[in-house]
Amino acid sequence: MEERRKRKTYDRQFKLEAVRLVEEGRSVASVARDLGINENSLHHWRKQLSNDGKDAFPGHGKLKADEEELRRLDRELEEVKTERDILKKALGYFSNPRKRGTGL
Repeated sequence: MEERRKRKTYDRQFKLEAVRLVEEGRSVASVARDLGINENSLHHWRKQLSNDGKDAFPGHGKLKADEEELRRLDRELEEVKTERDILKKALGYFSNPRKRGTGL
């Protein structure tokens, strides 16, 4: 049977240090080779840090602050839609006497 290779993970501090080495003037290839990482990973980390600043590299299973807020708002919106639909049904039920079984 073929063994599955476990994907390497690097913590936030490691990524920040790797990017710092490149920012200090070392080449991406040199830093990647010395740290034993793929050059594309290092390029990706630099781009993430440039785009996200202090929110870069939030960690496994964690979202950036704006993504977390968006997720919370989506949940809240779904809840409000459900409440609205329940109220619409109740309004329809109580505004039509035949549906209530009064026979009027």
